[in-house]
Amino acid sequence: MHTWQLQKAKAQFSEVIRQASTEGPQAITVRGHDEAIVLSMKDYQKLLGKQPSFLQFIEQSPLKGIDLTVWRDSSKNRSVTL
Repeated sequence: MHTWQLQKAKAQFSEVIRQASTEGPQAITVRGHDEAIVLSMKDYQKLLGKQPSFLQFIEQSPLKGIDLTVWRDSSKNRSVTL
């Protein structure tokens, strides 16, 4: 992984991006301390992994198939104390 000082990375940003795509993550330092990493989109998507859709998430739930009875008052009026 190549390390760039912030000023140099700003001045040569297109080179930072190119190297992130061809050589891997690029570290950015501020006053000698690591502050950020520039990743290619490919590396970023690998890091995220494939996210299931909401429907897939629900279907994979360990609670799928549990009989759940929900009771709801169906009357149109309810008494409210203020």
